[in-house]
Amino acid sequence: MACPICNKPTEQAYRPFCSRRCADVDLGRWMTGAYAIPAEEAEDPEPEDGPADDPTRH
Repeated sequence: MACPICNKPTEQAYRPFCSRRCADVDLGRWMTGAYAIPAEEAEDPEPEDGPADDPTRH
């Protein structure tokens, strides 16, 4: 298996990376949002009909 950062062979201690440096590079990419997964905006749900005398209902 090759390191996903530099393509060198992986080391067991840092798997799936080859070194602490590559593991830190990967962590930094996650922390800065470089690996952000795009999300779809959720639509606002329609209000549910509840009892008319519900005090939490506006």
